[in-house]
Amino acid sequence: MSIVPRKFYLDDLFNDLSFASESNKMKCDIYEKDGVYNILMDIPGFEKKDINVETKDGYIKITAEKKTEENDENKNYIRRERTFGKYERSFYLGDLDEENIKASFQNGTLNISVPKKEKEETKKIIDID
Repeated sequence: MSIVPRKFYLDDLFNDLSFASESNKMKCDIYEKDGVYNILMDIPGFEKKDINVETKDGYIKITAEKKTEENDENKNYIRRERTFGKYERSFYLGDLDEENIKASFQNGTLNISVPKKEKEETKKIIDID
């Protein structure tokens, strides 16, 4: 008879199955305030040098890549849950003021401020013949 409750067996079974999509590795909130889009993204376990942010045609793309640690043949893993690889998320935000985008990374959270491009008001008077 085992002294480990059944619940723990099921937890391990479901943890080992890969139900989560890759986008679940980089959860985020996006909100607009005062003409600025704000993106808060959780990227725990990464360093600033592992993260890349770029824009193109109104899209902002965030990529985080973590290389696998060197193999140590003397290690005998009992459980290995930390994942390595490349993760990417893209969002369409429209007209962006690309020159004034600001980003910071602290305590595993990426904070990006993306100002909207000022709409130029065009007015043309048409001569009537």
